[in-house]
Amino acid sequence: MKTLISLKHAQAIIDPLGVATLTICEAGTLNILSTPVIQDLTMALSELAHNTEIRTLILRGAGDKAFVAGANINEMATLTRKSAVAFISNLRDLCEATRVFPMPVIARVPGWCLGGGLELAMACDVRVAALNTQFGMPEVKVGIPSVIHAALMPKLIGQARATWLLLSGENISTEQAVQWGLIHETVALTELDQRIATIANNFAALGPAVLKQQKTLLRRWEQLSLPDAIADSVQEFGKAFETGEPQKFMNQFLAHKQAKNRSNS
Repeated sequence: MKTLISLKHAQAIIDPLGVATLTICEAGTLNILSTPVIQDLTMALSELAHNTEIRTLILRGAGDKAFVAGANINEMATLTRKSAVAFISNLRDLCEATRVFPMPVIARVPGWCLGGGLELAMACDVRVAALNTQFGMPEVKVGIPSVIHAALMPKLIGQARATWLLLSGENISTEQAVQWGLIHETVALTELDQRIATIANNFAALGPAVLKQQKTLLRRWEQLSLPDAIADSVQEFGKAFETGEPQKFMNQFLAHKQAKNRSNS
């Protein structure tokens, strides 16, 4: 492992395969998002986004009690209108830096995933949670609306389910989160790191150019109509053949197929 970033609230390491792990540090046992934590994480993501060694990024909290159990209520209780806009703008920038990170981002989600923490998780590409994790958007219970990347929720899980979560402030279980499409998988806590490592290593084995290209397309498709998204992708298909990756991986596939046929004959 090699250390890429070491800040008070954000530390990043990378393994020989190009799997980077960004860990939230010194934010309490529940990895609460205060302004200093948010700023360090955003700074770290900005720096990591330019690192060509990285094939995929795992985003996690310290420990197993939570991914992130929300934003800092002690800090928010003192906000004015002006400072509230500044605070939520910082959190928006963190979630957006995660959402547009050039390589796949995997959220490691144990324990609690609430409010701003769930928004951060939704900004990741893949969410894998431990059994018995609780998910929710409790902002209305403390007098504020869910905003910024809560806007991802209706498309992710459907309008009716998003409406219930955002208006009720109630939590849902891991099983329900899987059924709704809020997370991709759930495993026992003892299996969480191994499952995430498997997913990350699978990403790392793919071509970095095609992963970056596919993620860029996914983000663009969010803004385009279906006919425009289809038309937009035609040129991207052509661009792929300028990277050399189709030739490399297709020839590897054909060579493996030929070797298999020879061994079966």
